[in-house]
Amino acid sequence: MDVDQHIAKRIGALRKSHDFTLERLSELSGVSRSTISSIERNETSPTAAVLNKLADALGVSLAALFSDDAPEAAESPLSRFAQQPIWTDPASGYLRRHVSPPGHSSPLELVEVEFPPGRSVSFDSPIRSVAIHQLVWVLDGEIEVTWGGTAWRLRTGDCLAMVLDQHIGFHNPTRKPARYAVALTTTPQPQRRPR
Repeated sequence: MDVDQHIAKRIGALRKSHDFTLERLSELSGVSRSTISSIERNETSPTAAVLNKLADALGVSLAALFSDDAPEAAESPLSRFAQQPIWTDPASGYLRRHVSPPGHSSPLELVEVEFPPGRSVSFDSPIRSVAIHQLVWVLDGEIEVTWGGTAWRLRTGDCLAMVLDQHIGFHNPTRKPARYAVALTTTPQPQRRPR
């Protein structure tokens, strides 16, 4: 599977399902119209930060951009290791494996990340139409996670729970690669009552 091509098709399909023009998605995400157009035409490989902005604007999790909602994708509840999509962030070099079976009906998404030594990636979390709960479980090595104004140093076996409603940053402060699992679920935000 060509992951960049899949992402290109997925963003285009989600944009069209929301009846968003390129201009409207650009306004909502803060990503330029020309960049979105290049991504949808598979002419550029977007960074994780750009994908996160687009996912926010489309009301889905970042993991949802790697999954497939097509009915034919739901044929098997099994995701074989050799068939799991792998994507590398061009900015940080982190390698992301989408572990969840394609088209599955579970509200849970599972991702594995291999994070190079000394590298960082950060995500802004604007106001979302959905609540995204995330667990980060370090399988090997160490990472630093900054969520809002608090930083945690996680070592092998440590697990951190977060709601993705604030700025979040990941950093590998060591000279060795780190590997961690991310489990996340998306739920509708409770409606605010007018005052």
